[in-house]
Amino acid sequence: MAKVIINNYEDFEQLLGKEIGSSEYLQVDQQRINLFADATLDHQWIHVDEERCRQESPFHQTIAHGYLTLSLLPYLWDQIIQVNNLERLVNYGMDKMKFGQPVLSGQSVRMTTHMEALANLRGAIRMSIRFVIEIKETGKTALEGVATFVYFFKKNA
Repeated sequence: MAKVIINNYEDFEQLLGKEIGSSEYLQVDQQRINLFADATLDHQWIHVDEERCRQESPFHQTIAHGYLTLSLLPYLWDQIIQVNNLERLVNYGMDKMKFGQPVLSGQSVRMTTHMEALANLRGAIRMSIRFVIEIKETGKTALEGVATFVYFFKKNA
């Protein structure tokens, strides 16, 4: 799948109100879940104790942390868009986030995006995307919301 190429504000403007694209699927395996648990110090059994989950969890297996699913957003976003002449990118905010279905260990997720808002800030561009992270195996939504980024272009570009 080809990335959307952005070189300037006008390229962003062409996407306003439209679907931008979708990422490839990424498997969320137990190793990724365990590493996230270690990084965040969140070792709740529903995420890391496979044996207990087989016995006690309504899912009969571990599930990914909701924030792990959210943390995949930059990786998945990078598969959708390529912004050239960029000095830096800042995560500005998250709004209207809603967790839907849990991601079970071993399932795969992808992200689909639509541009919701755009503002030219004289040398920087603030853009908001509505995103949906869906689970391949069920077709259901794991997470949805609005992510806002600020793109700073190089001055000489």
